[in-house]
Amino acid sequence: MFYREAGQFKTSYASDQAIFPILQDRIGIAIILAIAFIAIPVFGGSFFLASVMIPFLILSLAAIGLNILTGYTGLVSLGTAGFMGVGAYACYKLSSLYPDVSIVVWIVVSGFFSAAVGVLFGLPSLRIKGFYLAVATLAAQFFLQWFFARVQWLYNYNPSGAIEVPKHTLFGIAVTGPQATPTARYFVVLTIVVVMTWFASNLVHGRIGRMWMAVRDMDIAAQLMGIRLLNAKLLAFAVSSFYAGVAGAMMVFLWLGAAEPEAFKIDESFLLLFMVIIGGLGSIIGSFMGAALIHILPIILRALPDALGLPIGSATVEHLTFMVTGALIIFFLIVEPHGLARLWQIGKQKLRVWPFPY
Repeated sequence: MFYREAGQFKTSYASDQAIFPILQDRIGIAIILAIAFIAIPVFGGSFFLASVMIPFLILSLAAIGLNILTGYTGLVSLGTAGFMGVGAYACYKLSSLYPDVSIVVWIVVSGFFSAAVGVLFGLPSLRIKGFYLAVATLAAQFFLQWFFARVQWLYNYNPSGAIEVPKHTLFGIAVTGPQATPTARYFVVLTIVVVMTWFASNLVHGRIGRMWMAVRDMDIAAQLMGIRLLNAKLLAFAVSSFYAGVAGAMMVFLWLGAAEPEAFKIDESFLLLFMVIIGGLGSIIGSFMGAALIHILPIILRALPDALGLPIGSATVEHLTFMVTGALIIFFLIVEPHGLARLWQIGKQKLRVWPFPY
């Protein structure tokens, strides 16, 4: 009874086309933001912030970027981890050349370098699609990973071949490096993710998003309607790679603190693709749900035996984690192939007509 739009009238087209037209949705978003910005930093410990929330938010942002390309435009990509690496190395070089500039600025600017590389590797999308486009992006993944390992200039000729993040401050507070606290890094990551999620939500609900979905549903019909396929697909690659680049920069500077080329291998690309598929193709909230299931659930499964006092070895726990996670993924795909976001949408619709039959 409390999730009804009865009595909520729209007096303009702008209010009718709002992303959250129902008052209850706006209240729910406000509560979620209050929990994220206030409750979690106050009650969450250092381990929870550093090992759970920060990687969850970063992976969610990367999944949003992949969802823009795969879910909204219908272009399969297996090179997301490579584009994340472009953002990470670009941010490292920019911060090394201009250390006095705020690291947040370089994190955002690094996304543009990743977008340029994404457009370059997105050029074949006009001629090929489906499985063949996936193979082309897979080639981009392998090439970028090789490039990160072989070009020593990218990591400043470090003998270890790794990126080592120095200390950077924001308003006098360390946000990167060994002195940075998990709380400070969490606030920076959360702010960037919230702003970019808001931007992506507005983008996919506007004219550009409708253009992408037209290309996804039937590209020939979209072309007959006047949509330029090359422009639409390259824009999708650019925006998707931009989000992946920003996520990659935050992954190194605000989560890991150091990284090698192996951090951006093909396994990470498949992991992000699983997040998008399980969370829901063509859904912003589905990207967060998929990231939560893939990243947070294994952490819970690893901690569960210790919490229950079960004498299980760490190797056995690791194998059980893979088995249970895989079984849950298969279960969710069978129950609802359109992802967890679809289950959330069905639940909301049932709540809107409750207690009447649906």
